[in-house]
Amino acid sequence: MADSVLRDKSKLFAKNIVLLCRKMKSNHIEPALINQLLRSGTSVGANIHEAQYAQGTKDFVSKFEIALKECNESEYWLELLYETNSITKQEFEHYQNDCITLRRMLVSSVTTLKNKK
Repeated sequence: MADSVLRDKSKLFAKNIVLLCRKMKSNHIEPALINQLLRSGTSVGANIHEAQYAQGTKDFVSKFEIALKECNESEYWLELLYETNSITKQEFEHYQNDCITLRRMLVSSVTTLKNKK
């Protein structure tokens, strides 16, 4: 399937977000921030995976658009965590790059699907 790279990358992103959140939790970082990042960061891949069983193109595009929003939200929480010294610059840049990659792939997929109409 053509989107398997996207699914794999989003699942790896979710896994890495879970591990980062565990680390932050053990460092007593603000739990509300951790929970927000955990929700949005894992939601990206969940929506991409769910799109696999979409009820038509419109539903498929909708799932990808939700994943795109969650990706943008994850980047926001990462920025906030970095700006409050909760994660290192290296961690921030790593996860931000992951967000950028996922966002580009999602935008490309959504654009292609919408242009097929």
